[in-house]
Amino acid sequence: MLATGTAHAQAGNGLQLVGANVQRHANAVLSLMAYSVVPDLTSSSLSINNASTDDPGVVMSQLGGGFTISKSFPLYLEGAIAYSRYDPTFVASNGSESRSIPTRWNTFSGTIGIGWDFPITANKELVIRPIFNFSLGNVSSDLSIGKFAVEQATDRQIDFLDGGSLNAYGLGGALMLDWEHYRENYEVDVELRYTSIHLQSFGGSSSAVTGSATAQTANLWARWRAPTGLRALDRPVRYVLELSHSHYFGSQAGILGFNYLTTLGTGLELDTSAHEVFVTRIRAVVRYVFGNNVSGVSLGLAASF
Repeated sequence: MLATGTAHAQAGNGLQLVGANVQRHANAVLSLMAYSVVPDLTSSSLSINNASTDDPGVVMSQLGGGFTISKSFPLYLEGAIAYSRYDPTFVASNGSESRSIPTRWNTFSGTIGIGWDFPITANKELVIRPIFNFSLGNVSSDLSIGKFAVEQATDRQIDFLDGGSLNAYGLGGALMLDWEHYRENYEVDVELRYTSIHLQSFGGSSSAVTGSATAQTANLWARWRAPTGLRALDRPVRYVLELSHSHYFGSQAGILGFNYLTTLGTGLELDTSAHEVFVTRIRAVVRYVFGNNVSGVSLGLAASF
């Protein structure tokens, strides 16, 4: 993602970008968007900083959910919104002097999915679920700190860096195997999912920059819930154990130094169904995340309706 092309600068021609191709970074930021458009617990919140490089900042956050309307009408709906920020630094030179141009690329994206549950077992606990996904996103560039260099720049790629924007849409789908095994003393949820969404830019503010990427993710997610023996809000308090593993095959594979992430989580769940509130369950889960050369912790909050 941080690779550079051949340097180009000629004295007396004004400032031009050196070795850092904006087009290449545009493909890279759409590859980052590929993490966001796939509903995925393991990459729903990522923050990576490496001050030893010229491109230290990557932040991603996602909020999403999905549900089946009912057993008798098994229409499945899902949605997710996400934000990410990527802070590449470019160098402009006129052959005799060079200046750093720090930028902030902010990405907003949303994904919706529509599917249908096809029962595999008679009790309808195990279903296979094909899903159609559509995504829409925007990448905007903010020079702010680097505006002092713009007036002297002649490279047309600067047009994008100076307040430019790049829109992207995504089309694709997923296939999910979902097992919901609920008993009085425990509840088990297991989902095995493969998702593929192709992202393509359109309608950008600069013709010098376009982009494309393909999000391909295989994910296994499992959750165990059981009573702790405590009670709150007139209902049992449950403990929660979670496992999630995602393997990335598409454009996002390897661009942040890993091609898989695993999450282990534990927490508590409150059942609010005995009272007249909008949500029926509230969960707080602490998760440990690890993968190739990366690890971290997070606190997640979730609600069931």
